[in-house]
Amino acid sequence: MAATVVRYLRSVGSPTSAAEREPEPVDALPRPDLRAVGEDERAPVSPAEFRAVLGNFASGVTVITAPPGEDEDGPAGFACQSFASLSLDPPLVTFMVARTSTTWPRIARAGVFCVNILGAEQGELCRSFAVSGADKFAGVGHTPAPVTGSPQLDAVPAWIDCRIQAVHTGGDHLIVVGRVVAMGAAGEGEPLLFHKGRFGRFSD
Repeated sequence: MAATVVRYLRSVGSPTSAAEREPEPVDALPRPDLRAVGEDERAPVSPAEFRAVLGNFASGVTVITAPPGEDEDGPAGFACQSFASLSLDPPLVTFMVARTSTTWPRIARAGVFCVNILGAEQGELCRSFAVSGADKFAGVGHTPAPVTGSPQLDAVPAWIDCRIQAVHTGGDHLIVVGRVVAMGAAGEGEPLLFHKGRFGRFSD
């Protein structure tokens, strides 16, 4: 019962201890067998067709970042297309990440993240965060976000500083819900768009 009360108080933003400002690690969940449904339950849609059809939905592009842990050399980050606002009251956002991601466990351990919304000229920045196994922050300017200390990338049109509130399973992905604790926008510039496997931008 006590644990239930604490979770509720945290969900409504009430302080539960003197260390309220300290983020708690989030269960990253073990990497599962990615077959989320039985063979006899599968819809008659191939992965290739699924990607081709869903590619018609244009979206913005973000980079999700988190500060380094105690035994880590640097911060964590990955390029993320599947980001959205979720709730106004309380202010919540969400992003989806593959359950095979090697970056997600580091973000989960941090318990916090910053959403960096990319601008039209930042396609190369996105590509650098989409690779695996490289130093993604090499040559990338950033400052600590004001509340969580997650990397706020230089020159992004907008950023959203968050604490992880919940993590849900969704097939071969995880649905991460973050509670917004700070945010800001430059108020100018066009967004970086992604459509059918290509970057783009608005035009008149």
